[in-house]
Amino acid sequence: MMESRPNFEEIDFQKYWLVLQRRWVAAVGVFGTVFTLALLYALSLKSTYKAEASLLIKTNNTSSLTGLGEDIGRLESLLYTNSPIDTQAKIVTSVPVIEETIRELDLKDNEGKPIKTQDLIKQLKVESVKGTDVLEISYTNKDPQMAAKVVNQVIDNYINQNVQANRAEAVSASKFILEQLPKTEEAVQKAEFALRRFRERNNVIVLQEEANAAVNTISKLEDEIAGSQAQLVDVTARLEKLQNQAKVNNPQQAVVAADLSQVPGTQQVLVQLQEAQAQLAVERSRYFPGHPTILNLEEKIASLNSLLKERINQVAGDDRQISVSNLQMGQVRQKLIEDLASTEKERVGLEKRIAELNNTLAAYKQRTKILPKLEQTQRELERKLKAAQTTYETLLTRLQEIKVAENQNIGNARIISPAIIPEESSGTRKALILAGGGVFGILLGVISALTLDLIDRSIKTVKEARELFQYTLLGVIPNLSRNSKYSSPVEGLDRPIPRVIGRDIPHFPAGDAYQMLQANLKFLSDQQLRAIAVTSSIPKEGKSEVSANLAVAMAQVGRRVLLIDADMRHPVQHHIWGLTNAQGLSNVIVDKVPLDSVVQEVMPNLYVLTSGVRPPNPVALLDSQRMAALVTTFTRDYDCVIFDTPPLAGTADTAVLGKLTDGILLVVRPGVVDWNSANAAKEFLTQSSQKVLGMVINGVNVKREPDSYFYYSKESVELSAVPENSILAGKIDERRL
Repeated sequence: MMESRPNFEEIDFQKYWLVLQRRWVAAVGVFGTVFTLALLYALSLKSTYKAEASLLIKTNNTSSLTGLGEDIGRLESLLYTNSPIDTQAKIVTSVPVIEETIRELDLKDNEGKPIKTQDLIKQLKVESVKGTDVLEISYTNKDPQMAAKVVNQVIDNYINQNVQANRAEAVSASKFILEQLPKTEEAVQKAEFALRRFRERNNVIVLQEEANAAVNTISKLEDEIAGSQAQLVDVTARLEKLQNQAKVNNPQQAVVAADLSQVPGTQQVLVQLQEAQAQLAVERSRYFPGHPTILNLEEKIASLNSLLKERINQVAGDDRQISVSNLQMGQVRQKLIEDLASTEKERVGLEKRIAELNNTLAAYKQRTKILPKLEQTQRELERKLKAAQTTYETLLTRLQEIKVAENQNIGNARIISPAIIPEESSGTRKALILAGGGVFGILLGVISALTLDLIDRSIKTVKEARELFQYTLLGVIPNLSRNSKYSSPVEGLDRPIPRVIGRDIPHFPAGDAYQMLQANLKFLSDQQLRAIAVTSSIPKEGKSEVSANLAVAMAQVGRRVLLIDADMRHPVQHHIWGLTNAQGLSNVIVDKVPLDSVVQEVMPNLYVLTSGVRPPNPVALLDSQRMAALVTTFTRDYDCVIFDTPPLAGTADTAVLGKLTDGILLVVRPGVVDWNSANAAKEFLTQSSQKVLGMVINGVNVKREPDSYFYYSKESVELSAVPENSILAGKIDERRL
């Protein structure tokens, strides 16, 4: 029986090493930056000297002898705590002590200015010795004498201030009470004044009696308002009736019109205006417009209208629009208008009375609402007055008791050992700083490399490509440097021109890799493959280069090969072979151009058919009966037909050609294709039921592969691109040997 092993996940160190190889620039950059900063910091440090001294903190029990206890100035908050050491340590580094030290020693910075208090506090170290009442005070400085002077001066200043503080406790308390007595007396007076002012401002005598009287008054006001509103309804109805009888919409304008009609001057102007208007009508029938008679009459009418308007303004008092017809009225209508004016006056009076009653009622209700708050405020003012009186009496009593403790003069600290001038420097530990910077730089560099690799979603190795696609690995093409003239980009292309074996790149190792690829394809099935569609997930994975070199490898073994550029969207084969693209596959399909005129032999046994003129809809051409017939013709006349098809991303061209050929050869380039695009391509191939012959990994960096996909040849120390699981890897190796 086999022993059971613990189930744990083994750490793949090789994987992390490969990540560091890919991201070494970022890792080295981060490490260099951190280590350089640590080095600069270490070099900036200079030799310093540390002076130390010790203080004994003891409890002062003098205040308990006075009988004052803890009531005077809270002296016991300092003297009777369980551990006064921490409190005293803070006092040693307090601002008054440090400022006095700076002033007495005349401490200055590099610019000749007095050193800042915070800077000295940061350099001064005060610690309590565990289990004792001892404080250790230390200071580090480049000058050993200055270090000792600073420590001793700080101790002297602390002790002096401590003695002065203990001596002044009772005096301060007495002074404080003497200062507070006038304030307390003033507070009592202010409280009395506030209570009196409150009662005067709010007319407060007896709040309860005022509340009862307010309730009765509110009831009476509500009765008066109800009666006035009833009268207002009656007067309003009478006013509407008079308006209907007098045929007046606005009572005020009616009254003004009545007044105007009684003015003799107004009636005289009206008569003259009517006569002038009648005469103008007669003259217009006799003369043409613009005649002097007509113009004189129009000016006269305008003057009379202006005079009438002036008379109306004198009576009405404003620019009210009064109709001329309203200025002529009879005695009956005059009587109605007089009644209307009287009724309107009565209505306005009732409305004013109701408004005054409502205001009075609102004031009483408002007063009633604030009465509880006034009562609460009055109680608060009475409590404040009582508290102020109590405080004043207490201070008078305490003032007599404090006189007993005014002469105490005992400190809380004693020097155990003063600071002496140090003879040896404390050292800066530069080596430790550099070591820490190096370790931190390495860790931060590794983390940066791993983080960048984690963010990068591209497929990086052959192993990742195999795990993702799970297709048969037919070939691994190594990545070679581009040093030939054919690698330079041309106008219209967003990438360099693919290279060809023998012309641009050496036969070894790339040529051997393509030979292994064609051999694996040959022995992939019992029947020989006649038509292959070469594609990739996205652009720039090298499908055109793989198509061209695979065709070259097949032609070199004596097979008659036709290379067709079926990528009508971005054709590139004519650039590879230096051909013109005036006519090609699209012309053969649409214009039925003879094949002999467009198929060109570029090397022995290798023929190339370019894409031709770019059609508006390449899918329609590829998915036509004409294309199917051409594929049959090609496979009959040639041993193998290789189609350079567009990438799978965003087009259906490859899916159409995949159904017309024996299968699809998928080109995958690590570092270019990402996981999302690769997954989308695989899902597209699966859903469209494409026959995938396998995949070829292109542009592989052989030094960064975790698995043994390459072998070493005896003729060269370079790595040759041969798949580990190639069908004919062993046979080809024997042939090479």
